[in-house]
Amino acid sequence: MARLFGTDGVRGVANGSLTAEMTLGLSVAAAHVLAEAGTFEGHRPVAVVGRDPRASGEFLEAAVVAGLASAGVDVLRVGVLPTPAVAYLTGALGADLGVMLSASHNPMPDNGIKFFARGGHKLADELEDRIEQTYHQHAGGQPWDRPTGAGVGRVRDYDEGFDNYVAHLVGVLPNRLDGLSVVIDGAHGAASRVSPEAFARAGAAVTTVGTDPDGLNINDECGSTHLDALRAAVVEHGADLGVAHDGDADRCLAVDADGNEIDGDQILAVLAVGLRDAGGLRKNTVVATVMSNLGFKLAMRREGVELLQTAVGDRYVLEEMKRGGYSLGGEQSGHVIVLDHATTGDGTLTGLMLAARVAATGRPLAELAGVMERLPQVLINVPDVDRSRVDTSAELATAVAEAERELGETGRVLLRPSGTEPLVRVMVEAAETELARSVADRLADVVKRVLG
Repeated sequence: MARLFGTDGVRGVANGSLTAEMTLGLSVAAAHVLAEAGTFEGHRPVAVVGRDPRASGEFLEAAVVAGLASAGVDVLRVGVLPTPAVAYLTGALGADLGVMLSASHNPMPDNGIKFFARGGHKLADELEDRIEQTYHQHAGGQPWDRPTGAGVGRVRDYDEGFDNYVAHLVGVLPNRLDGLSVVIDGAHGAASRVSPEAFARAGAAVTTVGTDPDGLNINDECGSTHLDALRAAVVEHGADLGVAHDGDADRCLAVDADGNEIDGDQILAVLAVGLRDAGGLRKNTVVATVMSNLGFKLAMRREGVELLQTAVGDRYVLEEMKRGGYSLGGEQSGHVIVLDHATTGDGTLTGLMLAARVAATGRPLAELAGVMERLPQVLINVPDVDRSRVDTSAELATAVAEAERELGETGRVLLRPSGTEPLVRVMVEAAETELARSVADRLADVVKRVLG
């Protein structure tokens, strides 16, 4: 039986693999598992439930609310808000769990369900496993123990969530954004109201694109996966910078005044230097994944900032940050975690902090992002191979060692088996694109021959 939970909750085509029945069942299972774990002990449990604007989120939200209330959990329904807003409100309101319905940057037909523990933190793997096991047991026919009468959960809309979250974002900024002109691309998603409002309250002059969600247009040729509209708007309006979110706004990418992309590594570099200068970079360390550009690693070394690298996935970055007590971490994709102010990646907060750095220094974003040089990076997916033998093949290890010697200090090789498909990803960085491509092609051929 395929595992339901991935690295970021349960996702699937809404009304296809992700049904109302499954969503209701998972919500009931989550309530029972958390009750058994002692989370609800001594009080009546409360959950915060939010969603992105996908049309399917309307019926899936109803399923989640019904499931939780039927299990005796009171529900605060916050409506359309970003994933990090649901995480923040779960902590700020002292709720016992949070539930977000979103498929992030996925296309509109998809949707997903993600659970947050008390405090707004992602659920531990073991709790997700228990929720899944409990769901399957009861989907197979085992009856639920259900409360009746006054024991059922009550449901109310919590309209104050929007203002509370925006006030939090603006309140944690080190300085205002007066004098800055910013274009925001909300991906027709969950940040379409939140992000422009937060930037405006912080003092920026705001222009928007991708902020008219109709339930069907989320991530459609806009947002952090499609930057062309943002580039054009920044240049057209002569803005200082542009900020792009994904559908649930846990990511942020940016463009400078000339429309050039500023990726997650560059954003992380700018924020790391800024926090270091302000004394806010705990243990003088930033956490990133092994997919971060080598240019980021070289820049941090040059700036005297320690770098810790984890497996790919923002949950692994967060785990390392919490384990070591670090304040900043993130991914090239734009998941940036500022742990002093958020429990998960927060695209609006990231964009605000990036803009605050521009405002505080009076330097253009392009100049600030110049702290690191993005080295050419070539990624090749090699399909239909035995990914399990990547780390055990002597011939492959020899080929990688030879490639690393050829690239020297300004190059890097990474072979990474996919977690979900029978393929191996070959990533090569080098000082020149031609060299990176040549080495990547050669290694891809070796992978196909040895593992095919």
